[in-house]
Amino acid sequence: MNETNLKSIIEQVIRELNVADEPSKANVSACPLNETTCDVPEITAYEMENYFEVPSAENKDAYLNYKKSTHARVGIWRAGPRYTTQTMLRFRADHAVAQDAVFTDVSDELIEKYGWLKLQTAVTNKDEYLTRPDLGRIIDDESIALLKAKAKASPRVQIYISDGLSSTAIEANGYDTYKAMEQGLKSHGIEVGTPFFVKYGRVPAMDHVSELLGAEVTVILIGERPGLATGESMSCYMIYKGKVGNPESLRTVVSNIHKNGTPAVEAGAHIADIIKRILSEQKSGVDLKL
Repeated sequence: MNETNLKSIIEQVIRELNVADEPSKANVSACPLNETTCDVPEITAYEMENYFEVPSAENKDAYLNYKKSTHARVGIWRAGPRYTTQTMLRFRADHAVAQDAVFTDVSDELIEKYGWLKLQTAVTNKDEYLTRPDLGRIIDDESIALLKAKAKASPRVQIYISDGLSSTAIEANGYDTYKAMEQGLKSHGIEVGTPFFVKYGRVPAMDHVSELLGAEVTVILIGERPGLATGESMSCYMIYKGKVGNPESLRTVVSNIHKNGTPAVEAGAHIADIIKRILSEQKSGVDLKL
């Protein structure tokens, strides 16, 4: 093969590659060099179940139908052994959302707005919270005094809110879920104790709260560990006559409370019915058959 033929083949390959790249280039808006701002598409503006980049899929309709059932990253594509730029940028953006959910605190303004007492566990900062889970299971002395002075003693149901591993989840879902629970329990004729917020809380802190207040049923709304699908997922744990040292099997849980899972208001109404059942049967966790 002479040099002229080789050059002709290379030029043909380059032309074909340029044609194949044209559709994706059309979706990218470049900033003129003399402009300081320009319109760049928001990398998180679309849902992952609507994102599909597999070229020449044998059964695209079946693939898209499958994607409707999961937030997992299926139907993405690659450049050689690596992610495409779009896929990689979205991965980094979703990872940043998850990190923010863990490392950002629920704002004091929000806690004051909803009229929640603000308590704290024995944890003093976020680093300690992540490395000393044992300290997140007990309420600190100052908060114990505040709880005994301000909160209603021996309530039938004590509901409280805690940041857990996602402040974002609480800000997005905490209040709406709580109000739906409160209204649902009221319709069942069940009294609810004083609402409060516990900073740096772990799930077993509810056992300490239960002992301190003498609640018949203790309920915690707490931020779940965030993932790449969402940073807004919240869980609700319930226990009948909780005591420090309870096995985890005695807790009843409703998880995945967020806009793409079980919406906050719907979850709150469902949880109220479960609490009614716990009170009626006087048991929770694996002993409660739902």
